[in-house]
Amino acid sequence: MKTVFVTGITGLLGANLVQSLTEDGFRVIGLVRNKSSYKGSLVPGLTLVEGSLFSDLTGYMKGVDVVVHAAAETRQNLIRYQDYADVNCNGTVMLYLTAVHCQVKKFIFVSSANTLGYGSADAPGNESMPVRSPFDKSFYAKSKIEAENYLLQNRSRTDVVIINPTFMLGALDSKPSSGKIILMGWKKRILFYPPGGKNFVHVQDVAAAIRRCMLTGKNGERFIIAGENLTYHEFFRKLNSLTGQKSLMIRIPGLILLMLGGAGDMIRILGIRCGLSSNNMKILCVNNFYSNNKAVEGLGVSFRSADAAITDAIAYFSGHHQQTSK
Repeated sequence: MKTVFVTGITGLLGANLVQSLTEDGFRVIGLVRNKSSYKGSLVPGLTLVEGSLFSDLTGYMKGVDVVVHAAAETRQNLIRYQDYADVNCNGTVMLYLTAVHCQVKKFIFVSSANTLGYGSADAPGNESMPVRSPFDKSFYAKSKIEAENYLLQNRSRTDVVIINPTFMLGALDSKPSSGKIILMGWKKRILFYPPGGKNFVHVQDVAAAIRRCMLTGKNGERFIIAGENLTYHEFFRKLNSLTGQKSLMIRIPGLILLMLGGAGDMIRILGIRCGLSSNNMKILCVNNFYSNNKAVEGLGVSFRSADAAITDAIAYFSGHHQQTSK
């Protein structure tokens, strides 16, 4: 039985990965800041460890075969680059050094597709394309790039495989995190949407890709884990269709978003945390589309439609959050 050390298990991906691994007989050691924050099932084979990325984890990582590092600082309202780098880069370095010390065979780093260049629907981004604007100014993406570079430069010490997922949706989003996009449109009479688009991937397909990386991923490789490329208009039309709702859809002009972002910049200058910023609004205005060809061919992963991801997320929210329109 293989032993896997997983961070970020209170998040959407981590929770789904733990469920997948334990169901298949893996022994999982899950790192949490506080055991009470874990909302998943305490299934046989799962051991919860309280601590942070900067704790001494040596005693827990001895005998571990694979580390999957899925924990990250993803909030978009933080003001300083260091707010992201402390966790996403420095924490990653600390965890990797512990894995090296404990002679772990493989370190799988969950990064982001946005550390790579996006493309269009006809020519989507791939693993060879460098990061593009506006993501090159995103503190989150920059901190992930810094962590990737460190791991690739030091991969001779313990094997490193990087996965770059796009926007994940599905069940077990207890916080919620990326599932907020569904709650923004579900049961709403009027639905406002930005002019851009992105790639949506079922979280269980990302978990499956990690499983394949554990078995076949080669040292130094990276894989974009992507599902379906959709504009926000197409995404919310799917949401309306799948839920049977007839929301009035209104497109927010890019100029309005940029004006809001400028106002957010002024608030942030005052040292007040705010999710609005010029760069965040620019991100909503671009179609950041990606290809999953390498993951399909190299890992043998098949990908579900965005419809399946939306349906599973709604089923989870219906049973666990019972959201109502406001």
